[in-house]
Amino acid sequence: MTSETKYIFVTGGVTSSLGKGIIAASLAKLLQAQGYRTTIQKLDPYINVDPGTLNPYEHGECYVTDDGAETDLDLGHYERFLNVPTSQANNVTTGRIYQSVIQKERRGEFLGKTVQVIPHITDEIKNRIQILGKSGDYDIVITEIGGTVGDIESLPYIEAVRQLKWDLGDNNALVIHLTLVPYLKAAGELKTKPTQHSVKTLMESGVQADILVCRTEHELPSDLKRKLALFCNVREEAIIQSIDASTIYDVPNMMLDEKLDQVVLKKLALESNVPDLTIWNQFLKRHKNPKSEVTIGLIGKYVELQDSYKSILESFIHAGAENEVKVNVESVHSEYLNEDNIKMKLSHLDGVLVAPGFGERGIEGKINAIKFVRENNIPFLGICLGMQMAVIEFCRNVIGLKDANSTEMNPDTKNPVIDIMEEQKTITDMGGTMRLGAWDCQLEKDSIAYKVYQSENIKERHRHRYEFNGSYKSKIETAGLKATGYNPETKLVEIIENPSHPWFVGVQYHPEYKSTVANPHPLFIAFVKASLKHKKSK
Repeated sequence: MTSETKYIFVTGGVTSSLGKGIIAASLAKLLQAQGYRTTIQKLDPYINVDPGTLNPYEHGECYVTDDGAETDLDLGHYERFLNVPTSQANNVTTGRIYQSVIQKERRGEFLGKTVQVIPHITDEIKNRIQILGKSGDYDIVITEIGGTVGDIESLPYIEAVRQLKWDLGDNNALVIHLTLVPYLKAAGELKTKPTQHSVKTLMESGVQADILVCRTEHELPSDLKRKLALFCNVREEAIIQSIDASTIYDVPNMMLDEKLDQVVLKKLALESNVPDLTIWNQFLKRHKNPKSEVTIGLIGKYVELQDSYKSILESFIHAGAENEVKVNVESVHSEYLNEDNIKMKLSHLDGVLVAPGFGERGIEGKINAIKFVRENNIPFLGICLGMQMAVIEFCRNVIGLKDANSTEMNPDTKNPVIDIMEEQKTITDMGGTMRLGAWDCQLEKDSIAYKVYQSENIKERHRHRYEFNGSYKSKIETAGLKATGYNPETKLVEIIENPSHPWFVGVQYHPEYKSTVANPHPLFIAFVKASLKHKKSK
């Protein structure tokens, strides 16, 4: 182990969406598998304080940590790869940096000095980068910088990296630059110019890349690597090829083959061992060699953008591998679901998940879908809003409360079976004010949930303002929908089940946030198993 924390910075050039998060997570996995205590943080250049108020179309899903931080979806990748929880300190935005500096200025902490980007903003960034390193919990901290070099909003971060590399000295910090080597079909060749220009832009900010990771669709020939090494001032062994992969879970092994971990450890003057990827490769083997397959419908209103439900899709991969089942996820847009087309769209499915979300768009489609799966005994999992819709559907179609609704959709409903939480009623600011983070839940012993978790007490992550209205509980339970999990302090209903259905579970929390490669979430494992059983019974 190292006595001094080492820092690795991952920057990107040419274009976004090259996969900085996956490269950072894959490298972290390799370092962790060699015994180094490793964590990853994400610096996001946007001015929002956190992604909690961002539209999922704009930025993908908002990921939530145990300590209630609303963060970038890349933190989900970090947790899924490393099987280690992240926290508030693992995601920093420009909004948070400026907010902190302005608060210090208002308190008079700068003693009358003119507050400027350098040194005040860059000092704040450097402090945030080093919080995890100074905790004493980690040997290596990997910091991914969002956006691409040359973006105006990224400049303070790149400057902070330049200063930190200088402050920390040789062997204590390095920069990995992820860039694109495009293949021009018309010319029939790979082009290095975008990478050269990207590295040059980085150097203009005073930062020299130590390692280049080149995203490519084709193998990089050795003469091209030599050319890049020469023009970009990087050793040839530090030109790493990152070719397109069939699954993101292949990337750690691909980086191992490219010796990325060895190059990194050599530059940080750390000992290099053979990484132990036994559990990882067992998962990969099961994932790639399924014995059967199921088709599960994902019903939501953001289905055009896969990143909106990223953690759910990855949870299906983990649970599928655990069951040796290939899970085909079929996206169904709830806005276009109605009584006329519902049979055609859902009857062939082996299971249905109704996704979380906010607002009334697509709500009636979700309710129609839940009615169909309830009446046709198709396995059902409802998450957050999906669970609330299951309560509304049951109240409308079984109990006969035709106007049952959530006060989120209809504040004047006569039967608010889902209502805003008491402590949420006085809140005016939207950002960071929901019920967030990990909360306790107590399970009823004769429930599916208890069988799934094999425990009476669990802790799961939340992100919501509205809840099951307790004043309707006895009426709903008498009619046959059971509350089988609740918060021991507030008695807030967390889980509902329909005992007369083969597998019908709704949860107020987000199980998808806790599923990892090493620990697939038990609820997803059980749901996939139930879907397979349903398929075989058809």
